[in-house]
Amino acid sequence: MTRHLVIVLVNTDPRNPEELDAPFYYAAVAAAMDYEVDVLCTGTAGKLMFNGVADKLHVKHGEPKTVYDRIREAHERGTRFWACPANLDLFDKSKDDLIAECSGMMGVAALMETIMDGRCRVLTF
Repeated sequence: MTRHLVIVLVNTDPRNPEELDAPFYYAAVAAAMDYEVDVLCTGTAGKLMFNGVADKLHVKHGEPKTVYDRIREAHERGTRFWACPANLDLFDKSKDDLIAECSGMMGVAALMETIMDGRCRVLTF
């Protein structure tokens, strides 16, 4: 049985914070169930890996928890978060701009290798 889940956030837009709860909730639950969980944030969703973005977003108006709180909860359960290297260039950022919970970079080749060798299941948001 596959015990590795890769969640790709590519269509999830930080400008629509109501879209941001499910991916991090899924990641936290899978990690709590002892799955190896990697979350790759790419495209506009890649902004969530930059300092000062997720901590200003709330999934629901009036909700005290931020999207960053959701990321931290998943991370505390063992989820690894990855930034797309192309996003650093796209948004004029550097590795120094990444949140502490980001494990580093996952490029296209690494993602494809992981997916195509059948070592994981993939969810895309």
